[in-house]
Amino acid sequence: MEIITAIKGFKDVLPGEAEKWQFVEALAREVFSNFEVHEIRVPIIEKTALFKRGIGETTDIVEKEMYAFTDRDGDVISPRPEATASVLRAYIEHSLHQSEPASKLYTIGPMFRRERPQKGRLRQFHQINVEYLGFSDPYIDAELMLMLMHMLNSLGVPELKLQINSLGCPECRGRFRDEISNFLQGKTGELCGDCLRRMETNPLRVFDCKVEGCREALDGAPTILDFLGEDCRTHFDVVREYLDVFEIPFEVNPRMVRGLDYYVRTAFEVTSESLGSQNAVAGGGRYDGLLKQLGGPDLPGIGFAIGMERLVSLIPVPNAEFAKAVQLFIAPLGETGKVWAFALCNYLRMLGVKADMGEGDKSLKSQMKRANKLNSMYTLIIGDQEIKDGKAQIKNMETGEQEPIGLENFDQLAEDIINKVSGR
Repeated sequence: MEIITAIKGFKDVLPGEAEKWQFVEALAREVFSNFEVHEIRVPIIEKTALFKRGIGETTDIVEKEMYAFTDRDGDVISPRPEATASVLRAYIEHSLHQSEPASKLYTIGPMFRRERPQKGRLRQFHQINVEYLGFSDPYIDAELMLMLMHMLNSLGVPELKLQINSLGCPECRGRFRDEISNFLQGKTGELCGDCLRRMETNPLRVFDCKVEGCREALDGAPTILDFLGEDCRTHFDVVREYLDVFEIPFEVNPRMVRGLDYYVRTAFEVTSESLGSQNAVAGGGRYDGLLKQLGGPDLPGIGFAIGMERLVSLIPVPNAEFAKAVQLFIAPLGETGKVWAFALCNYLRMLGVKADMGEGDKSLKSQMKRANKLNSMYTLIIGDQEIKDGKAQIKNMETGEQEPIGLENFDQLAEDIINKVSGR
């Protein structure tokens, strides 16, 4: 019979690696809580129209990567390719702006894009997303980047680099669009097919192309920073001043435009040289106007997304070190010992002890090997003779010291074990 395997581009996260993911998620939740960012959980599937309107009809995500299906009722639906549009839809639909117009929200979960699977890029991938809604002050842009860099540094991610840019407002971009269009007209022979199409729909997208020939063709091209109006330039200057307060290293990259149409003013990206050519770990920017575009209030917003797969691969700690060690392994000898072990093991678990037990028909030597494999702190040896004598043997697996422990009172036995494994 043929074995059914996972779909191409969809990856299992196995025990061992999953603990590393849990560690990352737990640290993210702790950092976000300290910054007063609150969790929101949104559906995996939304109406396709949400992403077309929110992300932009001419983006690569919508044109080439997004899944779209017609369900039985005739609605066109999509598993989410990104989270911002979904979070904003929920914010609008549930009128969160009426009770708390200035909201800090985060969500963690899977996204879906039909890309060519490659290292660090899957068709089902996972992101940590943060969205600040209702904040216009440039210090918020700096706070968001500070929080992001603090989290990544806390995880020990190596060789981080923060790049920032300003994409201006629609008025700035209108002036820039005319200038870059004129520049690109003289470069049509050097551009790829996608960039030739982008020239007509959204010339800024050309800066997002990864094809080497297109990047070379842009040498000498004008940049958006040359076309910023006074308000946008002041906003960008203040953002940089606030980043300097915490001495956060950054470089201004005037060619960075990000991959989504909704960004205005501040845009940023965090890379790690440890990743090679596909080196982006996180990125985001300001999207003032997007809430209104989706039918909501005219409030500003800014956010970022972190790719979990890439982030987990960068943490310089082996997967095994994230597995929580077993505090007590119970080695039963014989059927009576097995019954005792079963009762004690599960009682301790319900009291918060990480415990495991062996099989009563296995030799003591075999069970001690199992205890070592689980990296157990202590092993309790309990068999027919120990039960008869009213005393079992408990062994410190690190020092090898072994001592008797009373079995007469079950609750007292549990308390004595808890005191031992907790170091009291």
